[in-house]
Amino acid sequence: MPNSTSTLPLPHAAPAPAPAPAPAPAPAHAAGSSVPLWRLLQGTASVVAAGRGGRSMTALLEAQPPALRPGVQALSFQVMRWLGRAQALRSQLARKAPPPAADALLCSALALCWDDDLAPYSAFTLVDQAVEAARQNKDTRAQANFINACLRRFLRERAELIRQTDSDPLALWNHPVWWVKKLQNEHPDHWQAILTASQCAAPMTLRVNATRSTVPAYLAQLQAAGLSGRAVGPFGIELSKAVPVHQLPGFAQGVVSVQDAAAQWAAPLLLQGLNVQKPLRILDACAAPGGKTGHLLELCPTAHVVALDVDAQRCERVSQNLDRLQVKAQVVAADAAKPNNWWDGTPFDAILLDAPCTASGIGRRHPDVRWLRRESDIEQLASIQSRLLQTLWPLLKPGGQMVYCTCSIFLAEGHRQIQTFLKHNTDALFLPSPGHLMPQNGPMSPSVPDNQMGEHDGFYYALLQKRP
Repeated sequence: MPNSTSTLPLPHAAPAPAPAPAPAPAPAHAAGSSVPLWRLLQGTASVVAAGRGGRSMTALLEAQPPALRPGVQALSFQVMRWLGRAQALRSQLARKAPPPAADALLCSALALCWDDDLAPYSAFTLVDQAVEAARQNKDTRAQANFINACLRRFLRERAELIRQTDSDPLALWNHPVWWVKKLQNEHPDHWQAILTASQCAAPMTLRVNATRSTVPAYLAQLQAAGLSGRAVGPFGIELSKAVPVHQLPGFAQGVVSVQDAAAQWAAPLLLQGLNVQKPLRILDACAAPGGKTGHLLELCPTAHVVALDVDAQRCERVSQNLDRLQVKAQVVAADAAKPNNWWDGTPFDAILLDAPCTASGIGRRHPDVRWLRRESDIEQLASIQSRLLQTLWPLLKPGGQMVYCTCSIFLAEGHRQIQTFLKHNTDALFLPSPGHLMPQNGPMSPSVPDNQMGEHDGFYYALLQKRP
C-alpha cells in the first residue's frame, strides 16, 4: 500500500507529542510503592472528567503531581482506549448517569477491569480501590455506595453484561458512533482496520538528524547503549521499546528527535525538486512544536525559514527545539491567516501548511481525541483549512511549492479539501504525493490512511506547485 497520511489536531495545530508510554503502576500498597491505587484512580478519574469537558489529556497529565504522574498516565491511556465499552456497561448498570465526577470514576474502573487479559490489576482489587477512591474524595463521597453497588453487580454479572454490550458499536469500537459511521462511509473497505489500529499503542519513532548522523550509524549507537530498533524510511528509527528521551544517545545534542514516521514525510516532500543548495525562503505556517521546522533546516541548512504560530508560548517551544538541534529560524508569533501583520512582501520558494485539524489520525498516541471531538468540528476546521490555503497561496512565488498536510483520516480535511482548492486555483499543479494514485489530470482518491500499518500515524499530504 502506498504511503499516505491523515491528521488529528486539537485546538490550533497538531497536539503536543504524547509522552512515552509509562510503565504500569505498582500494585496498591505493594512493597516499595508509596502511592496507593485509590489515589491513582482519583487522578485518572479527574483526567477523564476534564477530558469529557473538552480539555486535552496531555495538559491534564502534565498537571498531575510528579509522584502520581506515571501511574495516572498509564491508567488514563488505558481508560481512554476502552471508554466506549465502559460507558456502555455503565448504561446497563445505571440507566441514569451519576454526577460527572462519580461517573468518571465509575467508568474508569469499568474500563480497567472489564477484561481480565487487559486489566493492570485483578478486578476485585480495582473495585475495592475505586470505592475507596470515591470515599476519599469530597466530590464523590456521597456516591460511594452507589459506585460500590454498581461495581459489585458488575463482578457478579460480568459475562452477561459484556454480552449485552457486544452489539453496541460504542462498546465494540470504543469510538463515538458518529466517528464509526463516518469511517464506514469514507473508507468502506478499511474502516475496521483503521479503528482497530487506533486501539494499539503507537511505537516511539525517532528522526535522525541528517547533518549529524545516519540511520545505520545511529542504530549502532542504540545497540551500544543497550537499545534496539529498526529503520523506518530514510530518516526514521522505530524503537523496539519506548524509553525516556534522556536515555537516547545524543538526544540533548540534537542528533535525534522524536517524530512519527508519517510526520517525517513533510520536509523532504516540500523540498522535493527544489535546489537545496540555494538560500531558499521557506514558510512553516503552523510550526509548533517545531519538529517539521527542524527537519527542514536539517535538510536545507542554508534556508531562511519563517516559523509561525499564533500562540506565543508555543513559539517558545519551537525556539527550544531549534536550539537543541542547533539550527536557526525566524520564529514569529502571529496568525498565518493575517499576513498583513507579519509578511514582508517577499514571496516564498516553499510553504509548509500543517493545518489545524481534528487530529483523527493520531488516535494511537492521543486516545482522548476521539472523545474530545464533535462531528461539527470537521466542517469548522475544514473552513479554517480552506481559508489558510487561499490566504497563503498568493505568498508563494511562481514555480514554488506548497505542502498541505493534516493528521486527519476524514476526507473533508484532506482529499476533498484539495479537490476544491484545485478547482478554484487553476495556477496550482498537483504533484505526486504520498498516498495518491496519479492520473494525468489531477489527484485520484487517496489510499487508505497509514495508521493501520503500524509504523505511521494517519496523515494526508498534498504537494502543490504554482505554475511558472
